[in-house]
Amino acid sequence: MPEDAGATLYRVRTPMAVGFDHPAQRRTRADSLLLRLDAGGTSGLGECAPRAYVTGETTASVTEALQDVPMDAVLRRLRTDDPAALLAALLDRGFAETFGVRGGNNLLCLLETAVLDLLGRRLGLGGEGLVPRDGAPAARPAELPVSQVLDLGLGVEEFLDTRGPFHFVKVKASRDIRRDVRTVTAIRARLGDRVPVLVDANMSWTPEEAPGHLTALRDHGTDYVEEPLAKGSWADLARLRAHGGPRLMLDESVCTPGDLMTAVASKACDLVNIRVAKNGGPVTAGKMIDLARRGGLAFQVGVQVAEVGPLITAGRALAFAHADAVTVEAGQSDRFFPEMVVSPRPAVDRAANTVSPPPGPGFGLEPNAHAAPWAVLCHRAGDPAGWRAAAPGGPDGHHGAEPQDRRPASRTKEHA
Repeated sequence: MPEDAGATLYRVRTPMAVGFDHPAQRRTRADSLLLRLDAGGTSGLGECAPRAYVTGETTASVTEALQDVPMDAVLRRLRTDDPAALLAALLDRGFAETFGVRGGNNLLCLLETAVLDLLGRRLGLGGEGLVPRDGAPAARPAELPVSQVLDLGLGVEEFLDTRGPFHFVKVKASRDIRRDVRTVTAIRARLGDRVPVLVDANMSWTPEEAPGHLTALRDHGTDYVEEPLAKGSWADLARLRAHGGPRLMLDESVCTPGDLMTAVASKACDLVNIRVAKNGGPVTAGKMIDLARRGGLAFQVGVQVAEVGPLITAGRALAFAHADAVTVEAGQSDRFFPEMVVSPRPAVDRAANTVSPPPGPGFGLEPNAHAAPWAVLCHRAGDPAGWRAAAPGGPDGHHGAEPQDRRPASRTKEHA
């Protein structure tokens, strides 16, 4: 195999200029993995953003699992297989089945986004050509309106004064339902009835208190409530939905196609939040959108807080391919990160709060000099040692300030 075939793993923990608070997590820095694959003169960049409270995965566990992936076999297929045929197989069967790799959703997402990006670049395809479109409407808009999120670190008046125009508002719930009711009341007083409002409880309510919370929020203008109970509380969710009030959206409870089918069978929700990393990559996420439609559920295309690269544009590719979403989240990378580890910076038109399709080819992003210091592991095809610790400054020789918590210990097969 040529010497240019290989892989580089980055653990990006860039501090956030503005924190983000909700009942399940306070986040003040990114925690994503980027994977660059090089094969046959083409590169591809993938990303995952593991969150333990969502899928049980962490950046450490995904890093460990990646070192058990037969990377030489993956790189060999990227060099030798017909790229159009390989892409068709991926869109039909997903990464796990196509490459015979098993693992958690974020591991599969990391690998799948990197491989799709590489194939898109080789074939000259943009992001919409790299996601399944089963059941999607024919219309492909030039831009999509995106929702605005009010987290617990921002006051409602400041939010209303600075974050418009508003197409859809998502409120991160507090531990005090009275505060949440006041927040929704203030939003309705300013925006009237024209903008949908969702309150995201992030699994923080008990089954006993939830009906009262739902009624209070309904009476003050809430249209949707997201993930009100503990993850996977199917029977309690069905009873809560039957109680009446805002429509229920599930997020953390629906990580796999099996979860989605359980949600449909249990009549536990009205819509689901589809997120690329949570759901195992763009292919499974796209297939789950079609499953939701066929099960009578609506859907949102959401994001992980503090995505740093390909997850942003992969999510947007998914949203443009399936433009019948109730709403689309664009993330806040422009607010969180004054400097990004990829170029070009994924843009949001803040004057209109809309996004455009990703530029392509592939998912349209390259790691830049800010990424290099976050490199943690390198693999060169045919190296019997497997993964090795990245050289200081990254594989491309860029030397910058050493980030904190920069490098997990490398692990070779001999030391497994």
